[in-house]
Amino acid sequence: MKFRWLGHSSFLITADDGTRIITDPYGIYPDLHYAQIEEAADIMVVTHKHGDHFGAKVRGNPKLVTGAGGKRVGNIEFKGMDTYHDTAKGSQRGANTVFCFTVDGVRLCHLGDLGHELSASEIAQIGQVDVLMIPVGGYYTIDAATASKICDRLKPKVIIPMHYRNDKCSFPITGVEEFLKGKSGVKRINTSDLEIKVKQLPRATEIIVLKHAL
Repeated sequence: MKFRWLGHSSFLITADDGTRIITDPYGIYPDLHYAQIEEAADIMVVTHKHGDHFGAKVRGNPKLVTGAGGKRVGNIEFKGMDTYHDTAKGSQRGANTVFCFTVDGVRLCHLGDLGHELSASEIAQIGQVDVLMIPVGGYYTIDAATASKICDRLKPKVIIPMHYRNDKCSFPITGVEEFLKGKSGVKRINTSDLEIKVKQLPRATEIIVLKHAL
């Protein structure tokens, strides 16, 4: 499968059979300066409908996957799990859905705008994770310290940080460096693209910092 980090929490995931999945396609939103998404996709996964995660006019008439529970689209089974956008059970920023799905034998988990630590039962529901897409900027989501704890508990093979401050995002959140501090296995790739094969997953956890495409 091929990964492309478009920006913020939006990824384009292309399966070996050509199926294209886009996650959290942001629209026009204050302090978010990424270029507009003009990609086509077959499936659109939306963790919640705030404008920085939902609003792009994705081409290709994609099937929408949102909310908790199971949903099968083509050959891919998506499992959504109810979580919150804050530490007050959603009373501040609302609900969030964590999504787990498998593409080409690789188990993926996108945490959306998770705003709290995961309970033991939530960790168990998520189960095995090969590739974890995790917010690390804090304030609107979990911060670097909480993200680190979640990574330690889920033990993914590959961690891809998202939703952090950079040259295209001027939210009052931290950059990725706070999350990376003191960690081993960090790979900074000067590209937005990454190819992942189940037989080539690392034995020790790697943190891969991608360059936003847009």
